[in-house]
Amino acid sequence: MISELKTILLALTPINELRGTIPVAISLWQISPLKAFFLACLGNILPIFFLLWFLRRLVNLLMAKNIYFNKFFNWLFIRTRQRFYKKHALYGDLALTLFVAIPLPLTGAWTGAVAAFLFGIPYWRSLGLIFVGVVIAGAIVTLSTLGIISIL
Repeated sequence: MISELKTILLALTPINELRGTIPVAISLWQISPLKAFFLACLGNILPIFFLLWFLRRLVNLLMAKNIYFNKFFNWLFIRTRQRFYKKHALYGDLALTLFVAIPLPLTGAWTGAVAAFLFGIPYWRSLGLIFVGVVIAGAIVTLSTLGIISIL
């Protein structure tokens, strides 16, 4: 039971997420691959509920209270959306899912939540797209940890 809890807690952390958790759970804590996959996915998606909600509330509060934050975030949103408009128009919501699904550093659920926020993707759609990306990433990492596929 302790190993299962450690798996969920480790997957909660940014940067590590499930990419580092699944190999540790399988090899170090001797958790079955299927159980490690599910626990790591659960731990990875849990903070995203709060992160997506918190980012929107925090930025709206800052923009309402301070003219400099208002100018900065308006500039950031316009700049980000203009720079990536063509890619988003070409790939649509699939871009966010693929971004989260690619098991590389800085491309996980935490960064995907920030990207979804910057692009103005609605909360529930962001959550669904990130969830699908987390499941795909979890499957890739689990299969590569077992040696079934090679990501190199």
